[in-house]
Amino acid sequence: MWGRGGRQAKGTAARINAERAEAALMEAYPQLVRIAFVALPPALGRHRRVLVAHGLVQRALPGPLGAALPAAGGPPGDPADPGPKPEYAWVRERVLTACLSYGARPRRWPRRLPWPRALRPALPAVWGLRLFPRAGSGDTTSLDRALAAASAPARALFALCSLEDMPKEAARELLTRLGTPPDAAARRDAEQLLYLSARATADLGNASEFDPCSVQTRPTDLLRRRRRRRLAGLTAALLALVTISVLPATSGDGFVGTPSAGDAISADLAPVTDAGRLVRAPGDRWADTSRVDFTAWAPRGARVDDTELLHRALAAWAHPAPGTEVTSAAATTEELPATPPALLYAGDIDGRAVVVLHDGRRIVRYTEPSDGDGTAALDFARADDADVTTAAAVVVSRTARQVRFLTAPWIATAERRDLRRPDTPARSVRVARDGVTEPVARPKYGDCGARPALQLKSSARIVEHHTFVVADLGDLLPAHLTYMPLPGRERPRPPREATSTESLRAWAASACGMSGLRGKGVRSVSMWDFARQRLPEDGGQAVWSCRRADTWRGPGDIEVGLRRPEAAPDADTTVVARDRDTAACSRFGQHVVASTRWRSPSKKWYLLAAGSRAVTGLEVTGDVRATTEEPTLARRAPKDARTQVTADLPEGEQLRPPGSE
Repeated sequence: MWGRGGRQAKGTAARINAERAEAALMEAYPQLVRIAFVALPPALGRHRRVLVAHGLVQRALPGPLGAALPAAGGPPGDPADPGPKPEYAWVRERVLTACLSYGARPRRWPRRLPWPRALRPALPAVWGLRLFPRAGSGDTTSLDRALAAASAPARALFALCSLEDMPKEAARELLTRLGTPPDAAARRDAEQLLYLSARATADLGNASEFDPCSVQTRPTDLLRRRRRRRLAGLTAALLALVTISVLPATSGDGFVGTPSAGDAISADLAPVTDAGRLVRAPGDRWADTSRVDFTAWAPRGARVDDTELLHRALAAWAHPAPGTEVTSAAATTEELPATPPALLYAGDIDGRAVVVLHDGRRIVRYTEPSDGDGTAALDFARADDADVTTAAAVVVSRTARQVRFLTAPWIATAERRDLRRPDTPARSVRVARDGVTEPVARPKYGDCGARPALQLKSSARIVEHHTFVVADLGDLLPAHLTYMPLPGRERPRPPREATSTESLRAWAASACGMSGLRGKGVRSVSMWDFARQRLPEDGGQAVWSCRRADTWRGPGDIEVGLRRPEAAPDADTTVVARDRDTAACSRFGQHVVASTRWRSPSKKWYLLAAGSRAVTGLEVTGDVRATTEEPTLARRAPKDARTQVTADLPEGEQLRPPGSE
């Protein structure tokens, strides 16, 4: 019998036998390692994630063997998962617990101090090699990017459902029993991961990209390793000489030397520091490929053949010298790639030598003073799954007042415009033969003044009449701006470029709020006008909009606002709701509802609410009660009234405003 809390009654507990647990682990070792590999954070990097997955599974046996589990079937509280044997279920729980807690600090451990080495999980020892799972298809690559953005409970929930075929409810109960109950966001992320897995061409259990037991190997940096061996030998000889000379004067006391910090061997070194192995795309590849992104950039700049400069850039990537300023965008690793990167640019800009590289997942910019007086800098930014717009420009120089862009080879013309002045025509920007623009003004974030943006036009060789807008938000890659107009009666309208008069006026009202997006690795920002409402007392028209900022790592932040179309072009939008790390206002969250207080010309306060196109009705509860079968609502309400707005959807579901849950 089972007592409270899922514990087996005294006298009937079946103890796990160590030999049977080891046999279960060995029999299902590839499956357990795959579960650990999927559940671990991808930010570890492929090499370390492979080692950690093997290490956690191999360390699943030590500990308090003899935990009470039923003699057959799944663990208590898991009636929907009767398949696994008790020993396998126990080992699987140990592995999942280790994955969920990996990287977390011990309780009461100071936030800024690292894990003590004694508490870090031991890994298998691999010397002189880097391990990488085999490359997968484009669909599994998209799944891997989504895993990088998901939380640990979401990854664990996905691993159980996809690899173990466990029912969702049973998987949630298992994680809850392990002390990590998946919240609503984790369940939503897991659903998205399951959708991407179902869309993949291969089953996840057979996908080579997620198989840490079938890996490729590459050596570490051979030249640097040889230099370090020579340096270690020289250091040992010097230490021996010093020891011999000091021994007579030490009266028999021993002498202990401190090794230099330069003797440490980096685990991130890879055979990519040879400038002669850099990938160089043909000059016209961008016009003869269906993949118009950074892989189609040909190397440009006056120093693309400067082997010494390119070698210094690669060496700085492998092992930055002391004093090198290294910055990376959110969720961007700094490890070397498995294969040589591609060279995009090498030249002198504003007194600094600049090298731009691309490894298929990241853009890396190396800069150093042209005259040798000053410090070098190394910047990393994610660029996976870039396209004709998000791979259209890279920031190559930025000062306090201006910025220069390196435009893609398919950019025919460049113009600058002020988002705060939508009626002012765009002005031409000079672009050099190597693709570098003249200096363009940066926004002054101290006030809501000008908001410069770059308007680019693609060559007719790839697409006709394609003009789009990007904005510098403090990262290596500018953000792509789009606009989705009010829905029509027939069907939703797709997003479009923010170049029309209507879209520029919408952006003018929200441009000042973009200051909060600086330095967050934003890939694109979309403005969606989802509802129009007539205000009470002949107050005119109001437009409800949702501005979504998508990051390169996946999650996005939103702001819902209300603006008056008849107001001045630079009148600011009134922000009524915000939410972080949400799917709302995207193709995975196509419904939205919001509410706010509004003061009429007669000084009376109203509650305004509006929903997107699919909303079939609104309900207000609390201090004010009202219902309507329309997507908008306006009711008299005190300014400080407490209310809750709920929207009805055709499928019978209900929707609440962003941030209300």
